[in-house]
Amino acid sequence: MADKEKRQGLYLDPSRASYNLAVNRSQIPMGPKEKRQARRNFVHYVRTKSRLRAAKEAGEDNGEERPEWTGKLDFLLSCISYAVGLGNVWRFPYLCYKNGGGAFLVPYIFMLAFAGLPLFYLELAFGQFSSLGPVSIWRISPIFKGVGYAMVAISMMVGIYYNVVIAYTLYYLFASFTATLPWLTCNNPWNTDACIQDRSVAGGNATNSSLFANSSLLNTTVNHTATRPVSASEEYWRNGVLQLSEGFDYPGEVVWYLCLCLLLAWLLVFFCLIKGVQSAGKVVYFTSTFPYIVLTILLIRCSIMDGAIDGIKFYVTPDFSRLQDAEVWGDAGIQIFFSLSVAWGGLISMASYNKFSQNCYRDSIIVSVTNCATSIYAGFVIFSILGFMANEMGVDVKDVADKGSGLAFVTYPEAVARLPISPLWSALFFFMLLSLGLGTQFAIIQTIVTSIIDEFPERLMSKRMLVTGLVCLVFFLLGIPCITQGGNYMVELMNDWAAGLSLMVIGLIEVIAIGWIYGTENFFRDIEMMIGFRPNRWWWLCWKFLTPAVLLAILLFYLIGIKPAIYGGRLEFPTSGQALGWLMTLTSLVVIPLPGIYYICKAEGTFMERVRSVMKPMPEWGPHLEENRALDERYCKKGIPLADYRDADNTPNIA
Repeated sequence: MADKEKRQGLYLDPSRASYNLAVNRSQIPMGPKEKRQARRNFVHYVRTKSRLRAAKEAGEDNGEERPEWTGKLDFLLSCISYAVGLGNVWRFPYLCYKNGGGAFLVPYIFMLAFAGLPLFYLELAFGQFSSLGPVSIWRISPIFKGVGYAMVAISMMVGIYYNVVIAYTLYYLFASFTATLPWLTCNNPWNTDACIQDRSVAGGNATNSSLFANSSLLNTTVNHTATRPVSASEEYWRNGVLQLSEGFDYPGEVVWYLCLCLLLAWLLVFFCLIKGVQSAGKVVYFTSTFPYIVLTILLIRCSIMDGAIDGIKFYVTPDFSRLQDAEVWGDAGIQIFFSLSVAWGGLISMASYNKFSQNCYRDSIIVSVTNCATSIYAGFVIFSILGFMANEMGVDVKDVADKGSGLAFVTYPEAVARLPISPLWSALFFFMLLSLGLGTQFAIIQTIVTSIIDEFPERLMSKRMLVTGLVCLVFFLLGIPCITQGGNYMVELMNDWAAGLSLMVIGLIEVIAIGWIYGTENFFRDIEMMIGFRPNRWWWLCWKFLTPAVLLAILLFYLIGIKPAIYGGRLEFPTSGQALGWLMTLTSLVVIPLPGIYYICKAEGTFMERVRSVMKPMPEWGPHLEENRALDERYCKKGIPLADYRDADNTPNIA
């Protein structure tokens, strides 16, 4: 082995004691500085092993048994499956088109570097260090425990409607197994006189919101015989699948086949989570990789069709003048929260099942880059399809571009109906959506289950299956109002208002609590205990200053651009819908200060003394296992104080 390789081996792996001995005997040519560093690494390694051995021989109680991921790849794929969801396919491409095409990547990458990635790394390290869910983890500073409850509240609301979207996907998947796709023709019981099979006849005017051309409020009667024609795919979605009622104030009856699909969706979630992370960690091998296979197949197939290049050009052509608009930067920041799934509690929950020494720094980089690359990649697929569709209809791409459910359940079904062997492509697409949705839903439900069990570990740790089953059952019952004839109004309302503002506030409080209250120095030491090296100054700068400033700016952009709740892109909800939307937002915000107020009232001393006491970590804060607590004097009195063998520059001192 070359001398250079030996020196690298010493620096990267101090446990290679034979090399250290060789250094002491001057058998490897190294400079004085390299020798000192090698000896320090070796001493640090020996002392750490001695502490762990002493703790093990003393027979210390390792606490409650907590499951772990069965492999490093399980966690990594679970994070990718959680972060890469439906929004990557149907929200990001639309935002790119709306905000200047390729120019949107500038604010998007900026927000990723200064807000998304720092928060992602923080949450992975936070959860892995403590092995606790998003509620119990706030032993680090009890005054902020309400942040954990807010995360769970958001996950609960999102978990209810997200599985309804998966139920829609299941219905379309089953409907694809036929010789002729049911949304292809206008001679079905759900069609009206306004139905047309070819939107090009109408010059592309039959958009996703055309059905509301003569409506002003959602509680007015929908005019199915409006002057503007309606596509067959839209009538299938609204009349055939949803049986959409006249408005938000008219819930109507339960749609029985959607109810069965919802039940099936919850059964899939339950059986995949029946053994917690052990079973979920195996399922994600499929849910995290299959969408990429389908996206690649669709991209290859659609890129050779007429008009595909026009769609891709429409997607990537930059309009840098849009960067002067604050709304573009606000959209980029908000999309980062939805894209990376930060501030939801899911990342903390999944990281809590990691081995203590897992390299969370590497994982955060891999997942963040993969997620954002997937969003961009999916945009090429979606807009190649939209370009083909626009070419078939003889209209511009902007006339068929849509977002959300309009893209997934109206525009795309109509596009695949124009492809050869259309049932095959339809089944592949909706199976891909099912995989994306389930991957995210697994993490959402796991977050809720983990939060419940971690609050009552003695009683519930051994009853994880029962807790998971009860959560799935309760959420299925709570989701029934969303599969009534007026249920889609509720789904869209929850999609727009259940998170959003709350995520910005949670992310801002979270980074302030860690960066300023707990302190970056303490957090850096915690990370070093896990992965063996301290984060560099870039992360200190982000967690102290840059990320809070960027998050505050995103929050202001969001508040300035907030608009009344709308449905279909045009129509405002009635007063009852607006009130319900704000109630969902405030539910997750109101719970943030409540636990802090409780702890302050419970503490002793003057008001400021109480505040200071509940801002400090609780005695039980720290690593879950005693063998890991022994690594630092802050968490175990038997540990060798770091100050005894570390210089001011944080290198071990053996002099």
